[in-house]
Amino acid sequence: MNKIEPPPLIFVVEDEPALLRDILEELHEAGYRTLAAEDGQAALELLVGITPDLVLCDITMPKLDGYGLLAALRAERPDLAATPFVFLTAMSEPQEVIEGKLQGADDYLVKPVEYDLLLATVSARLQQLVRIRGQQNTEIDSLRSALAGLSSSGPQQVLDLITLGIVLLDARGSVVHANNSARAMAQEAAFFSIWHGTPRAVDPLCNKALRQAITDTLRAADAGIEKVTGVILTGKEQSLSALVCSLVPSPDNEATQPHAALFLSPPTQAKKVSEQLLIDLFDLTPTEARVASSLTRGARPSEVAKKLGVSQTTIAFHIRNLLQKTGTNRQTDLIALILAGPMAVETS
Repeated sequence: MNKIEPPPLIFVVEDEPALLRDILEELHEAGYRTLAAEDGQAALELLVGITPDLVLCDITMPKLDGYGLLAALRAERPDLAATPFVFLTAMSEPQEVIEGKLQGADDYLVKPVEYDLLLATVSARLQQLVRIRGQQNTEIDSLRSALAGLSSSGPQQVLDLITLGIVLLDARGSVVHANNSARAMAQEAAFFSIWHGTPRAVDPLCNKALRQAITDTLRAADAGIEKVTGVILTGKEQSLSALVCSLVPSPDNEATQPHAALFLSPPTQAKKVSEQLLIDLFDLTPTEARVASSLTRGARPSEVAKKLGVSQTTIAFHIRNLLQKTGTNRQTDLIALILAGPMAVETS
């Protein structure tokens, strides 16, 4: 019997009671589940242990405004890095929109709210998230198939030929094998390390999210369920995209098979991505692909502007489009996504 997925959970943060009530009613009628808070501080308290599918948030609120809530979630909840965040605002100046997107907002809805547009925006953002997760799942399925049947013997050494960092874990979460890329990342210890045989993120909050993802994934593998969980591991100036997936062992040699795999995107300076591949995968313009490629090599927006001979405002506009087309929230998440999966192919 197929598992029935519950409707998406939309978290609405709004301090105007009448507007909050109307938004919740519209979302309920559209079939969504909802959770509500009257300000950013209340939202943080309610979000403990809860993972919404989308956040719809006012900007101007008492105690903690929308920008403060967004910053807190990005810092304290790395597991929500891919969750769409849509601002409700009375501000409609282009510069305000650009600044908000660069801070991590996915979209804006201007008050007074037009509910058909609100529902269309929510639907589009959720569909975009599904597409990105589907792309990641396809990549993981291919990697899972390649890893199926690997034991602690020689075939695992083939993983050393892959630029993506791969760590295989046993039923207890201990490292069975780490390929060359993963060992190099662990030795550098900018994002994660291997301590007493277990992978650990350098940042405490990221480590908590990583440990929980590994625990949940191992439970799924033990139950014979395929599961993939994404985690963003942050360093001093960059972030690294990590995916944990279950590897359901066969009954024949369950004891020797890995139960989970941790996939880590290589550091930005390790490779140059194909601009044509970016265009094909994300429907980018050639200029957007050049901007994205430059960002993955560690260039700052001001440096990209100088290289392309345009203003920083123009680069900010292109970055806004990149965030929207890739469904990411921040520049660091954009880079991590581009460097993950098929983007691990180096080009000359």
